[in-house]
Formats: sequence, structure tokens, C-alpha cells
Amino acid sequence: MKRLFSILAITGMMVFGTANATTIANTTTAVTTVATMTQDEAPAAELGFHQELKKRFIEGGAGFMGIVLLCLILGLAIAIERIIFLNLSTTNTKKLTQAVEDALSSGGVEAAKEVCRNTKGPIASIYYQGLDRTDEGLDAAEKAVVAYGGVQMGQLEKNVSWISLFIALAPMLGFMGTVIGMIQAFDKIEAAGDMQPSLVAGGIKVALLTTVFGLVVAIILQIFYNYIIAKIDSIVNNMEDASITLMDLLIRNKK
Repeated sequence: MKRLFSILAITGMMVFGTANATTIANTTTAVTTVATMTQDEAPAAELGFHQELKKRFIEGGAGFMGIVLLCLILGLAIAIERIIFLNLSTTNTKKLTQAVEDALSSGGVEAAKEVCRNTKGPIASIYYQGLDRTDEGLDAAEKAVVAYGGVQMGQLEKNVSWISLFIALAPMLGFMGTVIGMIQAFDKIEAAGDMQPSLVAGGIKVALLTTVFGLVVAIILQIFYNYIIAKIDSIVNNMEDASITLMDLLIRNKK
């Protein structure tokens, strides 16, 4: 949880820092452009990518656009935390298995447990739990490995469901903004009693902007989500292979 709050703070600082830096840069660019270009050419040159994005964000309305942006920030914070955790949980299984096998041959179970204690990652933890139950028999060791493997899998998948929630929530908020924008457009037509393009254009633009931003947020988070799921599947497969290898080592060691 402390890691999550730290990531949220860093992400917030990055967002506001980027916004301030962009504002300063765009102000400097605008002054230079006005001095060197004609009045007709200046507006097109002033609007860079960040300035255009900021303009569209404001036009979309602070209410829904702010909530969509919050979904992006929270989703990215959780995704970054999970990626860091999963990378730290990745272990060289072959190297660990060889070290445990050598320790079992030379120093017995206690030496192998010491190797596991000095190694980070879920596979080392599973190895330790299995080795710790060898005195109770191979069946007890196998049950410990299976049970603790489930615990480690739960740790790997922690908070991932929140990312999928934000992926679903962002476009839905965008679509809700679309509906509200269309309602506002028809309200203006009804109040004016006349079908003028200028009355409808504003509401439709707001509707389309909220939809676009919601879809962009969902796409960005979906990429991170798929990477995290693939990483979890890879670690789980390694855990299952390592569990089978451990039981083979214990069987050979008992003979």
C-alpha cells in the first residue's frame, strides 16, 4: 500500500509538472512566434500538441474529463506497481533449482532451506515451504507446495482487477458524456425553436471529445493490463514447473 501511495504521488507530480512545463514552453513559443510571424499565421503555430490536447480537454468539460483522467492516473499507478512487483518476483528457476539440488547433496535439507531464504521471489518461497515439510513425508511436502503456490498466485494477481475496472469505466464515462452532450444540444434547439448548426455543434463536440478521451484511456490501460497478465502467466508456469522439479528432487534425496 505504501508503494501504491508513493507511485500515486510521483504520478501526480509528473502530471502537474508536465502541465506547468508545457504552459511555460508554450508561452515562450507564442511570444517568439508573434514577433516573427504575421497575425494570420500566429494562431496555427501557437497550438502545439500539448496545447491542443489541453484545449480539447477543457472543451470536453472538467466534470467527465476529470473523472476519465483520474481513471488513467489510478490505473497507471496500479499497473506500474504491479509491473515492478512482478519483475522483482521473477527468478532464474534453473539457477535456483541447481543451487537447491547442490545444497541437498552437500548439506541436506537445512542447507537447501538456507539457499531459499537468501533468494527472493515466489518460487524460492514455495521451495522453502516444501523443504520445511519434508520431515512429515513427501505427501505433506507436496500439499504445502500446492497450498503455498495458491497463496503466491493470489499475491501476483493482487489489484489487477482494479485495472480491468478502469478499462471498463473510462469508455463508459465517455459514452455518458456523449449522451449528456447530445441532450444539451437538443435542449438548446428546443429553447431556440430553430435548427441552427451553431446550436448543435457545441454539444456534439463535447460528446465526441469525452468519447475519444475515454477510449484513449481504455486503450492505454489495456496495453498495460495485457502485459501484466502475460507476466503473471509466465511466472505461474515457472512456479508449476518448479514445484514438479522440487518433488523430483525430494524423491531422489529420500532414496
